[in-house]
Amino acid sequence: MRNIETRTTKTGPDDAGINLLLAEARKEERRGRADVMAGRLEVLAARIVSRQLNHKEVAELLRDEAVKIQNEALEAH
Repeated sequence: MRNIETRTTKTGPDDAGINLLLAEARKEERRGRADVMAGRLEVLAARIVSRQLNHKEVAELLRDEAVKIQNEALEAH
């Protein structure tokens, strides 16, 4: 037998400020993640150019970076 509790949260005029703060915090978090990702891509691009990597080496570099990103995402949760 499961215990399922349903709660209803009522929002009113007083909650508008909290909702705005949450929305702004989400935007800031997205901007921060975008900045980090842009930085990572810049580093990868510089590495590709400086080492004059071929397409197979570039693909491997991108795969390695994808694994790093996935691992970081798992650690964050």
